[in-house]
Amino acid sequence: QSAPVRVHRNVVLVTIESLSASYMSRFGNRLALTPNLDALADRSLFFTHMLATGTRTVRGLEAVTLSVPPTPGQPILRRPGNANLFSLGSVLRDHGYSATYLYGGDGYFDNMNAFFTANGYRVIDRAQFKSGEVSFSNAWGVCDEDLFARALREADASHATGQPFFQHVMTVSNHRPYTYPAGRIDPPHGKPTPANDVERTREGGVKYTDYAIGRFLEAARDKPWFANTLFVFVADHTASSAGKIEVDPDGYHIPAIFYAPGFVSQRRVDRLFSQIYVAPTI
Repeated sequence: QSAPVRVHRNVVLVTIESLSASYMSRFGNRLALTPNLDALADRSLFFTHMLATGTRTVRGLEAVTLSVPPTPGQPILRRPGNANLFSLGSVLRDHGYSATYLYGGDGYFDNMNAFFTANGYRVIDRAQFKSGEVSFSNAWGVCDEDLFARALREADASHATGQPFFQHVMTVSNHRPYTYPAGRIDPPHGKPTPANDVERTREGGVKYTDYAIGRFLEAARDKPWFANTLFVFVADHTASSAGKIEVDPDGYHIPAIFYAPGFVSQRRVDRLFSQIYVAPTI
């Protein structure tokens, strides 16, 4: 009997800033904020009862990268001695993958640059964006469209070498001040600000991020590497869940979508799931 053939699929893991499940129409939202993610859920392995492990980006990154539950005190990303850990990136690198972390903001935040670099990732944050690559930015970072455009270029470059690639992309647009390029979406509440014709609300940020994801996948479908790539979309945490009092478990409810039309069957999973299971599922 011949040995099974090992297949190396590219992996693009997108952690979405502050995307509560409650923003999706699939979970009852009536503002039509996430038409692209809602449509994607119908064509994917869709986890309907995924819970975040914490209330901050650093906890979400810790969970999906290291598959550990939150530990007391500082998250692992901020601790000394956090280099060369057993991570999603290390597993994939052992199988011949390149590993890249892309972030539209300043990677000094939450010690992202130091942590991912110390764990074998190539890191790209806003400092690595040339002026011609940035169509819009605010204090928090470059807009999600620009981030995804850079991810596409990096994927093209990796594919050209013949090496399978793993990208971890962390979005920023669904974060204060909730500004984004004008003319992309209809304001969810119908009240854009005169200054830039966008509505500076959390819902506006959600809808713009969903728009950027839709454009990203539309462009990716024309790429030669698309058919061999798994796309994973999961939130880093929910919105407005921070605090020092007990938070109801529903306050941690986030979406998780595994999309690869050529080799991942459409299926809905309703069992309880956690961010720490994202890497093993990949």
